[in-house]
Amino acid sequence: MDKDARIFVAGHRGMVGSAIVRRLEAGGYCDLLLRTRSELDLTDQSQVFDFLQSEKPDFIFLAAAKVGGIHANNTARGEFIYENLAIEANVIEGAKRAEVDRLLFLGSSCIYPRDCPQPIKEDYLLTGPLEATNEPYAIAKIAGIKLCENYNAQFGTHYASVMPTNLYGPNDNYNLETSHVLPALIRKAHEAKARGDGELVVWGSGRPMREFLYVDDMADACVFAMEAGITQGLYNVGTGKDVTIRELAETVMEVVGFEGDIVFDASKPDGTPRKLLDVSRLQSLGWSASTPLKDGIARSYADFKQSISV
Repeated sequence: MDKDARIFVAGHRGMVGSAIVRRLEAGGYCDLLLRTRSELDLTDQSQVFDFLQSEKPDFIFLAAAKVGGIHANNTARGEFIYENLAIEANVIEGAKRAEVDRLLFLGSSCIYPRDCPQPIKEDYLLTGPLEATNEPYAIAKIAGIKLCENYNAQFGTHYASVMPTNLYGPNDNYNLETSHVLPALIRKAHEAKARGDGELVVWGSGRPMREFLYVDDMADACVFAMEAGITQGLYNVGTGKDVTIRELAETVMEVVGFEGDIVFDASKPDGTPRKLLDVSRLQSLGWSASTPLKDGIARSYADFKQSISV
């Protein structure tokens, strides 16, 4: 990418999109197209088509999505599949119509089968049933991957996809009704410490294993992919290392300074037993994550405290 290229970051106010903007600005990119939802509703086809025809971006980072944790995914199933399908279909078709040559679609590791071999290779896509609790979201993200793949085949576009593992970091969602596990644990531990509680209640059994990637590492991978000239295909993005939910909770408690006991609520769902990505495809091109989990959690906790102090 040239430093003066026009770059549209869809979803720039979200955790991932805002990290991509930080990375682009740090890299000297000066012509960023940024629109809030009130300025551009990505679920509105006519708005998206008109915007892309008018602005003619050279590159698009498609980071906009409706996201949430197990509870949100499992209770707002129709919203999750509809809004994500609408966003990606509008932006990808609009990009093609506006003759945008390069686009990077951000998916999610939940696209892979619930019980596929570990670590998960990109080739395992569509080889088995999905995890039931987030199937609508996963189906929408798979559709986005296939849109890119088939537009490349039919129209000669250069649209690639990156599949991040569980992300966390600045600008995360700490609402306990809709958040993912790590930000939820940060808030729960902080509030338990503030109340002087003797225990921290964690959903599930604590046995599932999860991989976590600091969001600024994800943003760096996205910009790396564009700068490296990746024009098609699917690439996992992660650390290649995972921890149990128990180990994660213990690390969060250490960072927050909460010294109570962990109590697991087995009435709550565990989700997928394990979800570790094989990240060798992107690593073979020269990129790897650089933020250790404990360091990333410390930065996230500082961001959380800042968010509740304003």
